[in-house]
Amino acid sequence: MKKALLLVPICALAASCSTMDRGVAVVDDAGYTHYTKSMSSDHKGRSVFPEKRTPTGHKVIVFDPKATAWAAYDKEGNRVNTGSASGGKDFCEDTGRPCRTVTGTYKIYSKKGEECTSSLYPIETNGGARMPYCMHFHGGYSIHAAYDVPNYNASHGCIGVLPSAAKWLNQDFADIGTTVIVKPY
Repeated sequence: MKKALLLVPICALAASCSTMDRGVAVVDDAGYTHYTKSMSSDHKGRSVFPEKRTPTGHKVIVFDPKATAWAAYDKEGNRVNTGSASGGKDFCEDTGRPCRTVTGTYKIYSKKGEECTSSLYPIETNGGARMPYCMHFHGGYSIHAAYDVPNYNASHGCIGVLPSAAKWLNQDFADIGTTVIVKPY
């Protein structure tokens, strides 16, 4: 008896071709295209952050460097979204000093769109690194899109999130004055 080989299109194995996550294209500083997962398929932080926190009457973004994740809460304290994040690493070789993200409670004081760039990094060019959808919360510290969001803290101090998450946070969630809480390392 001959066995038949069943060929099934890849998208037929997913729930639906129209909902299959194909990733988000992001161009890095050197002009290379990377594909990152979309915010809708990033479930990191859901088991870390509670669904409800004490309401403050203000929107809140919490970053936990131990969990490498973020959560957004509405004014009533309801968790609205979570996702992957990478903060500042212990030590930056190019600066010769620690670069952990500042910890504490802050407020977003500036937001820029897709064109946002660093005024400091890379050091050799006195800035220019892309930081799309940046939301500054303390000095030069910002939450912004990163084409690579590893499962460890890897930045010069900013909080890097997936590009689709940065765009959502910047355009649909955060306002000037939104609280940012950075938990301890």
